[in-house]
Amino acid sequence: KFVANKRLVDNGKYEFKNADEASRAPIAKALFELPYVSQVFITSNYISVSKYNVVSWEEILHELRGFIKNYIENGNTILEAELLENNQATQDEMKDITEEEYNNLPADERKILSLIKEFVEPAVNSDGGHIAFKAFIPETKTVQVVLHGACSGCPSSNYTLKSGIENILKKFMPGQVAHVEAING
Repeated sequence: KFVANKRLVDNGKYEFKNADEASRAPIAKALFELPYVSQVFITSNYISVSKYNVVSWEEILHELRGFIKNYIENGNTILEAELLENNQATQDEMKDITEEEYNNLPADERKILSLIKEFVEPAVNSDGGHIAFKAFIPETKTVQVVLHGACSGCPSSNYTLKSGIENILKKFMPGQVAHVEAING
C-alpha cells in the first residue's frame, strides 16, 4: 500500500487484475510494465500493488515507492476520464450503500454491514484492500463478501476471513452467523 499526500481519484475504487484491464488507467498500465506486478488497486489516496512471488518486497519496495512517487509528482494521469465515468460494474460492487438502501435491508443485514464498517473495513483498508458485503444467507447463516485490492488473492485472506471477520460477526451475532466466505477467492 502506497499512500499519496494528495487525492488520486475523486471517488470510487478501481481494481486492475492485469494489463489489459488497465488500458485506461495510465498509472496501472505503467505499473504492469514492471515484471513483478500482478494487480493494482486505486482509491482516493492510495495505490495498493500486489506482486508475483518471484521477488521479495525488500527487493522492490524502494523501486516501487520511487516509481509511484515520481509518477504522481510529475502530474501524470492516474485514470482517464472515460474510465472514471464507465467503470460501473466494479464501482457497483465496491460502492458504499446509500442510507435509503441500508434502511431497506433486513435487520440482520444492517447489523452485518454496520459491524463490517466499524470493525473490519478499517483493518482491511489499512492493508491496502477493500471488502464489500455481497449477501447474507440465513438458512446456512453464511455471510458472503467480495475482497478487492491487496486482500484479493492474498495468502492471509482466508485466515483474515476465519479468524478475523467470522469471529467478529459470531461474537456480535451469536447463533445468527456461522460462516463467512469470500465469493471471489
